[in-house]
This record gives sequence, C-alpha cells and structure tokens, in this order.
Amino acid sequence: MNKPDHDHHHHGSATHSLLPSDPALRVKAIETILLEKGLVDPDALDALIDTFQNKVGPRNGAQAVAKAWTDPEFKAWLLDDASAALSSLGFTGMQGEHMVAVENTEAVHNMVVCTLCSCYPWPVLGLPPQWYKSEAYRSRVVIEPRAVLEEFGVSLPEGTEIRVWDSTAEIRYLVIPMQLEGTEGLNEAELAERVSRDSMVGAAL
Repeated sequence: MNKPDHDHHHHGSATHSLLPSDPALRVKAIETILLEKGLVDPDALDALIDTFQNKVGPRNGAQAVAKAWTDPEFKAWLLDDASAALSSLGFTGMQGEHMVAVENTEAVHNMVVCTLCSCYPWPVLGLPPQWYKSEAYRSRVVIEPRAVLEEFGVSLPEGTEIRVWDSTAEIRYLVIPMQLEGTEGLNEAELAERVSRDSMVGAAL
C-alpha cells in the first residue's frame, strides 16, 4: 500500500483547506499555529500589535495636519523639514525616516504613489491600503491622475494642477490637505478627527 506517501503528498493542500477564507480569520489561525509551535514570542507579537494599533497610523498624520492648520510656525517647519517636525511630535521610526510634506492649495492638488512597490510612511499613516499597493493605482495615477481622482469621488476644477509624487525607499510623502470650510473654530483634536488617511495620500479632500 502506498497510502502513507499519498497522505503526505496532500498534507499541504489539506492544511490550506482548513484555513478560513476570511482574511482576518486566516491571520488569527496562522497566529495561533505559530504560537502553538513556539515559533513566535507572544510578548513580541503583543508589542508589535500595540505599535500598529496605538503608536503608528493615520491618527498620527491627522494630528500633524491639524497642528499645521492651527500653528503657522509648525506648518512652515513641516514644509521645510518634515522629518524634524514630525519627530518633534514623536512620529518617527521604520519607513518614516526621511519625510517630505507637500501642501494642497486652491491651485495645486498633490497625490502620492509608489510606482515600484508600496513605499509608505508607516509612522504617520500606518500600513498602506490595498488600493495603494495595486498595480492599477501605481500605473494609472502617474498617467491620468484626474481620472483616478474622479474614481475616488474627487472632482477638481480644470485649472487645478495635479502633482504626483513618487515615494521611494529613501523619501516618503505626507500631503497636507486644505482645511475644510466651516472648521476654522475647532481645536486641534476636533480638526484631527476630520482628517482622513486618504486625504493625506491625496486620494480625498
């Protein structure tokens, strides 16, 4: 009988079929397997999860944008030396060592892309969304940015210049969106609540 060899041959596909189809559940299942086999340190995993949930992500970028809206000196610093300005707020680390901030105005709208892969400023925006990493976005936004923006629901006046910035391993960008009308009297915390991740990439207003 060749049954043992037959079972061994299908072991990988059988294990794969036991994993749930939902991405979140698959991640949890893989995490459980790694922990049970002692391949991952639980404390290290908890620290990593805490970092991405509480210490990096769009809330950091939103805080920086809100401060730029309310503090002209900080805004000037952010535009002149984004790495130093963001560092003063505690937003530093891997994938955010060399930052450049660009400002949206009535005349200019900025968009960010990484045409080679998915370089992205983790400390201020967290992990990149799937659409940012997609080949369609990476290839089209440099050729037809206005059309891509319209697919995101953003229609700009014909006279608005659109500048596309290509992130690299050396430089990553943060877009300072225009402050929304009617929010002039809000404090920094209230303003930060109105800043979306997509607006800091240039895919939203």
